[in-house]
Amino acid sequence: MTRAFVFPGQGAQTIGMGKALAEVYPAAQAVFDEVDEALGEKLSSLIWEGDIADLTLTQNAQPALMATSMAVMRALDAEGVSVTDAAFVAGHSLGEYSALAAAGALSVADTARLLRTRGKAMQSAVPVGEGAMAAILGLDLDAVRTVAEEAAQGEVCQAANDNDPTQVVVSGSKAAVERAAEIAKEKGAKRAVMLPVSAPFHCALMQPAADVMAEALAVVEIKAPAVPLVANVRAEAVSDPSLIRQLLVEQITGSVRWRESVQYMAAQGVTETWEIGAGKALSGMVRKIDRAIAGKAVSTPEDVQNVMQAES
Repeated sequence: MTRAFVFPGQGAQTIGMGKALAEVYPAAQAVFDEVDEALGEKLSSLIWEGDIADLTLTQNAQPALMATSMAVMRALDAEGVSVTDAAFVAGHSLGEYSALAAAGALSVADTARLLRTRGKAMQSAVPVGEGAMAAILGLDLDAVRTVAEEAAQGEVCQAANDNDPTQVVVSGSKAAVERAAEIAKEKGAKRAVMLPVSAPFHCALMQPAADVMAEALAVVEIKAPAVPLVANVRAEAVSDPSLIRQLLVEQITGSVRWRESVQYMAAQGVTETWEIGAGKALSGMVRKIDRAIAGKAVSTPEDVQNVMQAES
């Protein structure tokens, strides 16, 4: 099996995620301690015992999901599975930062601080209520791009996440996204679902956040990852630190090309993905993109033991 480790994005967060891992694996607990120290607050308390509305705030969800993914990686490491056992790492939006931390390109502390900055910047880029996102189900990327162009009418409306062959997310000005949802249904979409998000991610309205991240990333050390990163905005492998820095900035306003990223990995011989962290959303997307790829979700001590038994 040629393997890739993939890392979830926003929306996967749940209260209690990573807690059982931290109780079983000291190395997993150490990740949460490191993130708490980097942020100067007990984010772990919010993750394990807090209110889901507070955890879902972008500035909290992003470092929390990264911490959980890294706790899983440290648990796997304790069992003898290294990131170098994968041919590639990839992550969905903020998951790209988790992937880079897992591959040693970014320190956990720097990643936590970057994601806190990223979350705040993305939230403040557009006043609440002025932007929106909608998942278009049953139309392909080209069809959704046509819908977005028709719906824009001088406002911003873009295909933001190309998740799988059956789901493309549009993002932009609220009125334009609402128009896109209606136009998509007229053009044969099975459904168009307005998403419960706090800002219109991955579109041109996020440019102020991209400017903030360009400054933040400029002063952070990025090393060459231990295994190549399949970057969201390129849908191909990259390892050069200066290029990674540039692509992380572009990613704020650019599309998450997840379908193409999975197709790229399949073309390079990947036959198995391990979803590292909270939830199983990416494993579902992978299955829809290429049924020949086996997807495993690893988030609990039981999941870690299950993949270890399959290895032996």
